[in-house]
Amino acid sequence: MNNHEIDYKIHGDDMQFVEVELDPKETVVAEAGALMMMEDGIEMETIFGDGSGTSGGGIMGKLMGAGKRMLTGESLFMTTFTNTGAGKKHVSFASPYPGKIIPMDLSEHNGKIICQKDAFLAAAKGVSVGIEFQRKLGTGFFGGEGFIMQKLEGDGMTFIHAGGTIIEKRLRPGEILRVDTGCLVAMTHNVNYNIEMVKGVKTALFGGEGLFFATLKGPGTVWIQSLPFSRLASRVFAAAPQTPGGGSRDEGSIAGGLFNLLGGK
Repeated sequence: MNNHEIDYKIHGDDMQFVEVELDPKETVVAEAGALMMMEDGIEMETIFGDGSGTSGGGIMGKLMGAGKRMLTGESLFMTTFTNTGAGKKHVSFASPYPGKIIPMDLSEHNGKIICQKDAFLAAAKGVSVGIEFQRKLGTGFFGGEGFIMQKLEGDGMTFIHAGGTIIEKRLRPGEILRVDTGCLVAMTHNVNYNIEMVKGVKTALFGGEGLFFATLKGPGTVWIQSLPFSRLASRVFAAAPQTPGGGSRDEGSIAGGLFNLLGGK
């Protein structure tokens, strides 16, 4: 195997974190800002690129790896955590918002998983984090979150995060599943992915849904989330009362609620 073999344990229910156990000299790679806590004896280092260690030792190889990450909206840098001590050490990474952490052994999925661009959390050293361009023109222009997706390649453990409740569906050959573009978390590389327009102008304009949805055709496995972060953020923003200055009029104040009740402006 090319990847480091790591053990792990997932804690929590709706606000989960993953605790990774590292043997001496083992390394885990994570997104910048994902760290929750780590034990003494773990060395932390910021690296430039995709963290796989396979992009070449030259500056051009590192620039290519970093450029791929930049296209997905992620940071140019990743962070490695290496056990430099004599015994087993633990490092933990937390979810950025309510949801679930999905552990995936890439060796069980033919060495490749395609996921949403902000789903990756952490992985064993050696896993390559790149980009997956959708081949069809319609997917690129109208796919929304699905235009540029991440691809995780290797043969080790990787951890991705998704919002709300997660369901794993295994599609039979020729079986089709239509999904809101934001609700698609990940899929195996053999799933055929495309974007379709919602039929019926009334449905698109007045149905409360988007104009497009993802069409997934088996065989393969897909992971679906019930609460995309974009949906959560838009509902919170829409529900927050705004003042001319941009803030909430009754933030942190019971008197503010009474002021509104009495018709104050």
